Amino acid sequence: MNGGSQPTTSTSDAFSFISKGWREVRDSADADLQLMRDRANNLAASFDRELEYLINSAPTFAVPAIRSSSEMDFMKKLQPKILELQPKLSEFRRVCSAPEIRRKVMEKWRPTRAKIGIDLSAIRNAIVAEVDERDIDGDGIIRFDRFRKGRRLMFTEEEEEQFGDWEPFRGLKTRLREFEKRNSISSVEIFSGIKNSEFVEKVKSSLKAICKEPEETKDVPPLDVPELLAHLVRQSGPFLDQLGFRREICDKIVENLCSKRKNQLVMRSLSAGEPPIIEDDKVIDELDLRIASVLQSTGHTYEGGFWTDFTKHEPKSDKKRHVAIVTTASLPWMTGTAVNPLFRAAYLAKSEKQKVTLLVPWLCKSDQELVYPNKVTFSSPEEQESYIRNWLEERIGFKSDFRISFYPGKFSKERRSIIPAGDTSQFIPSKDADIAILEEPEHLNWYHHGKRWTDKFNHVVGIVHTNYLEYIKREKNGALQAFLVKHINNWVTRAYCHKVLRLSAATQDLPKSVICNVHGVNPKFLKIGEKVAAERELGNQAFSKGAYFLGKMVWAKGYRELIDLLARHKNDLNDFKLDVFGNGEDAHEVQTAAKRLDLNLNFLRGRDHADDSLHGYKVFINPSVSDVLCTATAEALAMGKFVVCADHPSNDFFRSFPNCLTYKSSEDFVAKVKEALENEPQPLTPEQRYNLSWEAATQRFMEYSELDHILNNESNVSELKKHNGKVVAESVSMPNVSEMVDRGLAFAHYCFTGNEFLRLCTGAIPGTRDYDKQHCKDLRLSPPQVENPIYGW
Repeated sequence: MNGGSQPTTSTSDAFSFISKGWREVRDSADADLQLMRDRANNLAASFDRELEYLINSAPTFAVPAIRSSSEMDFMKKLQPKILELQPKLSEFRRVCSAPEIRRKVMEKWRPTRAKIGIDLSAIRNAIVAEVDERDIDGDGIIRFDRFRKGRRLMFTEEEEEQFGDWEPFRGLKTRLREFEKRNSISSVEIFSGIKNSEFVEKVKSSLKAICKEPEETKDVPPLDVPELLAHLVRQSGPFLDQLGFRREICDKIVENLCSKRKNQLVMRSLSAGEPPIIEDDKVIDELDLRIASVLQSTGHTYEGGFWTDFTKHEPKSDKKRHVAIVTTASLPWMTGTAVNPLFRAAYLAKSEKQKVTLLVPWLCKSDQELVYPNKVTFSSPEEQESYIRNWLEERIGFKSDFRISFYPGKFSKERRSIIPAGDTSQFIPSKDADIAILEEPEHLNWYHHGKRWTDKFNHVVGIVHTNYLEYIKREKNGALQAFLVKHINNWVTRAYCHKVLRLSAATQDLPKSVICNVHGVNPKFLKIGEKVAAERELGNQAFSKGAYFLGKMVWAKGYRELIDLLARHKNDLNDFKLDVFGNGEDAHEVQTAAKRLDLNLNFLRGRDHADDSLHGYKVFINPSVSDVLCTATAEALAMGKFVVCADHPSNDFFRSFPNCLTYKSSEDFVAKVKEALENEPQPLTPEQRYNLSWEAATQRFMEYSELDHILNNESNVSELKKHNGKVVAESVSMPNVSEMVDRGLAFAHYCFTGNEFLRLCTGAIPGTRDYDKQHCKDLRLSPPQVENPIYGW
């Protein structure tokens, strides 16, 4: 019923609209005709006044003052002519004032405005003809060409007979006929003008608007059940990930649910003449755009919800952006998480496009003696900062302007790492909380109990340095511990990071992560390599020693693999001698095992890889499979040495270098060692040297972390995509369920880490929820009770 009555209602509305418009046109035309009648009456009255003025002013025609007898004679001759004209002018006035003439004028009047004047040149010629030229004085001026302009009149033959053949009216009659021919408009032309008028066009457009069907509803059909389920599965990815479901399984479920939509895309591609190749990413994008377009067609916009935080610091456009680098170790501990973040801060600050702060842990003296080599200790943060800056400037060759700050930390002997004490994020002022780079984000946030990083900072990037799962598997009950740590790592990185960079595929597959080597080598190693290449060009021997291994002396750093390989192929490498440099907790056990197996290993004290005593070695041996990206391997390649390493994901970046020899088996290891000892390494090309440098590493970091867009103030808050020719903003049209899940995970982690019993059960150092009195004294901090007067958990 409703569908049948809708056309009738629309048609009646259309005719009602037309009738109303036609009445308005008729009323407007009547008003215009009345206005023309009034103008015609005014014209007739004006014409009467002109004639009366002409007659009355005839005896005193506009001539200059008479100053001589000749002028008096001229006026005497002119006066009879004027007296003869007075009867004719009176007759003309009587005829023009007749009602019939006025009626004819009304009938012949046209809306077109035109300038019409009465030609009185005949009267002027009649008067001037009687004037003798000799009677006109040189100073006398007679003007007959100034007449008031009016409208021309049109007369028929009846009026012509009344006026006769008087010459002024013959001229007037001729001009009125010409005007009538020019302005005659037929009825066809009138209606054709109405047909093409603006009013008719408006009527047409109004009728189309009334009868127009809702195209938007046709173009955007409602979502079906499979599409809703597919979207639910995609948005539940964080939760399913925590339950152990792999990402490939979720993608397969979404693909199966979207199979109907996929078939539609195939048909659309075939109709457009394109090959029917539909990738999974395209199906997922189509699903996102479908949901966004449906929500947009309903007028729905998401303006935030319970988890939305609007108090985040907004950077000012007229000031530099601020980058805070937070790491888990500091010099003089020669570990990757102490050295690489230091170089990153220096090269980011070198561009001077942003301000940089490096936040490193401060250890009390008792912990410093356990961690720092050669019993080096510092009595104040300023003393350690001076040591760090001197060490850095000796190696990079330029003075870098960045700030170094400290946060309280404690050393864990069981984990052999530094654990933050208290809320690390509070040591970055809110005014500088713009961009955060978390070196080892899982390590920093295992026991983090404080403000969420992504709430305080606009963009948070995590860089994964260490393959913790590989280390944990080597411990007692390693499989169970590795399972728990894997899910905890997923939990904290998803909750506290916007983007995660993995140095290699050797690490676990974390949420929001991509693989990219964003580390470089100390410029000093590149200079050593250039020096070695120059000596070889001169014909000098660059390498006088054989093979060596350098690394912290703990079993997980490749020492177990090294001893196993050498013990298995002891006879094949009978004359092979290896120098080992390193210090560590497992030094005694490693040396004891080597002596027991009678291996040809020479253990030496650990030292800097750039030390002069190491320049003469030709081959660097690195059998470790627990590293994520071995810095020592990159340094050896930069110095122009051979590197023999395992065929492992941690070494993927080095495969492109000709001096990197990878082995897949123990027998292959023996072959690669012999090949390296018997041949000379190739010199590095300029491109290879650049790929190892920190300039290239910084460029890769800016690209993969998306900081190049953020630092250039390129907003990507809402990604715009096209769907059926229309631009759809996904983030504006629908809420981000994934972000809501992340906030829920962060809140659950905050509750969990606030309980001291649960912290101790998971291996936390007692008393690390807050910093202690010694930290307050060293760093000049207020007690935790003052910083946090109300502690909720």
